[in-house]
Amino acid sequence: MSNQEIKRYTVTAALPYANGPVHIGHLAGVYVPADIYVRYLRSNDQDVAFVCGSDEHGMAITLRAKKDGVSPQQVVDKYHSIIKDSFEKFGVSFDIYSRTSSKTHHETSSEIFKEMFEKGLFDEKKSLQYYDEENKQFLADRYIIGTCPNCSFDNAYGDQCEKCGTSLSPSELINPRSALSGAKPTKKETRHWYLPMDKYEGWLKKWILQDHKEWKANVYGQCKSWLDNGLLPRAMTRDLDWGVKVPVKGADGKVLYVWFDAPIGYISATKEWAEKENKEWEPYWKDKDTKLVHFIGKDNIVFHCIIFPTILKANGGYILPDNVPANEFLNLEGNKISTSKNWAVWLHEYLEEFPGKEDVLRYALCTNAPETKDNDFTWKDFQARNNNELVAIFGNFINRALVLTHKYYDGKVPTREKLFDIDEKVLEKVKKAPAKISKSIENFRFREAMTEFIEVARVGNKYLADTEPWKLIKEDEERVKTIMNIALQIVANLSVMGQPFLPKTVEKLNAILGIVQAKWNMGGQDNLLSSGHQINKAELLFSKIEDAEVQTQIDKLEATKKENEMESTPITPVKSEIVYDDFMKMDMRVGTILEAESIPKSKKLLKLKVDTGIDKRTVLSGIAQYFSAEEVVGKQVTILVNLAPRKIMGEESQGMILMAEDKEGNLKFLQPSDSVNPGTTIS
Repeated sequence: MSNQEIKRYTVTAALPYANGPVHIGHLAGVYVPADIYVRYLRSNDQDVAFVCGSDEHGMAITLRAKKDGVSPQQVVDKYHSIIKDSFEKFGVSFDIYSRTSSKTHHETSSEIFKEMFEKGLFDEKKSLQYYDEENKQFLADRYIIGTCPNCSFDNAYGDQCEKCGTSLSPSELINPRSALSGAKPTKKETRHWYLPMDKYEGWLKKWILQDHKEWKANVYGQCKSWLDNGLLPRAMTRDLDWGVKVPVKGADGKVLYVWFDAPIGYISATKEWAEKENKEWEPYWKDKDTKLVHFIGKDNIVFHCIIFPTILKANGGYILPDNVPANEFLNLEGNKISTSKNWAVWLHEYLEEFPGKEDVLRYALCTNAPETKDNDFTWKDFQARNNNELVAIFGNFINRALVLTHKYYDGKVPTREKLFDIDEKVLEKVKKAPAKISKSIENFRFREAMTEFIEVARVGNKYLADTEPWKLIKEDEERVKTIMNIALQIVANLSVMGQPFLPKTVEKLNAILGIVQAKWNMGGQDNLLSSGHQINKAELLFSKIEDAEVQTQIDKLEATKKENEMESTPITPVKSEIVYDDFMKMDMRVGTILEAESIPKSKKLLKLKVDTGIDKRTVLSGIAQYFSAEEVVGKQVTILVNLAPRKIMGEESQGMILMAEDKEGNLKFLQPSDSVNPGTTIS
């Protein structure tokens, strides 16, 4: 869709899950880029609806409630309030921040499901699903834990092994158990309504793979991988008592699948906003001249690019996303951010510990945004970006220009006289900057856009350093007037171009300059401040962050790391009780690895030839991320030899190598302390 065809924008930011606060990973991946984009659009007088809200349904909420001894509503009320307050204080400029527990959302989700049901767009199926007898409830895939058939990790989820990354189904897990009780689940018949994703596969391939080749490589690539592997029907309902009730007869005790109702939260939030603003909501979701953009993290790509568009397409009448600029993940001090391990920088804590430094975090996260690959946030880098760039370049230039104006001209903008070559070159660079920044923002390259913006401050800083008006004032007062006029015009331009990036800073700057916020099309002009315009007293826009402040944050993380190390690997619940005869069925022996090789197209699997004492057999093991093929040859290992053979990636695996995980998450072989003959049994 070309800019000439766009009448309005609907911009969504991923709904944060209301079972905990938001952290810097969320900000870097979703909310900072989304807010920059929206502020830029508004500065261009575009009609924009910027919507978000708390995602408040799903089994994770009920588990949190059970753990905390409160109701699910109390859980979501608590975290919705914390998240909403954090966003408001940080300056994320949502038009509305709603929640999926609202009446409007329940009505909207129910209505869309019912319309699709009445059109016959769902397949009703009965199936056997895992059931926790102790808790009297069916188990979602994520709440079934067992041993991964690929890498032998003992805490794999029913939908994915987080150790080796393999997508799974609960039936593939070895020794499955309930995450709620630790007991072995039974299977019980249930009925659900499935969206036949396979029927939309051809349309999706054309719509994404042919019509949206301009999407970011990570988004396009993940979509292509899903589509190449083939889509399967997906249940749009769940057996649960917390969520949007399934609005059809015979669906008691069932709610809508959270990934059916959560994206509809964008629509219901738009409805609430439109009603409040006395607008019509439908043009923002049904007019072909509206551009829909979803800002998300990479873990939500499939839901926003495949499942939600399929729901909208099947329902009919809705526009589809024009772009889904998903980011990769932000790590913290070299490790993956983990909410369960408290390895995170929480936004509400940052706002308390660094008051008035919202824009410092925006700047640090944007300049280090994980746009094409996972990036790392460190407190030292945060400090360096503040001190060396925001203070030493941006703040220094503005403060110098304003202080000199007050010193020489009582705060009034001097009249510009004759321009020299250096003046014209500087003004030309400033003139070209808005177009460069616009191009970067419109192509969702926010790091690049921020770099172009801060370059304007660098140009201004260098201009003053090169012309040295504080020395020239005694020799050529007329020349200094021109220099200071140009410097002030650059300052005013930084106000125009900086608003999407550093909104709170620009608000302070505008107050000092005594101006209202100019629109984007004013950027690049060299007459934003008229001669004689009165400027208020200068004040520092940024202050240095001292080593002690940063060390406090590093020490806090180190304390967290030590706590996690003390706790070591979480102990899994005891499995269901077995009798001695069950144990005796397991034939575990010592084997020796004779040969090892990598599996083509797999980063995780090694193909091992193992001497078990009774034969020499092939075993596939998901240890390639921890061991090279060369270093495992000759090692003695523990092997379960009577495990039924299983095909993995076209190769038959005849057994399982038993492993243990240390506190750093590394796999270790279970092996005898001294060498023994292959085939020695373990009992």
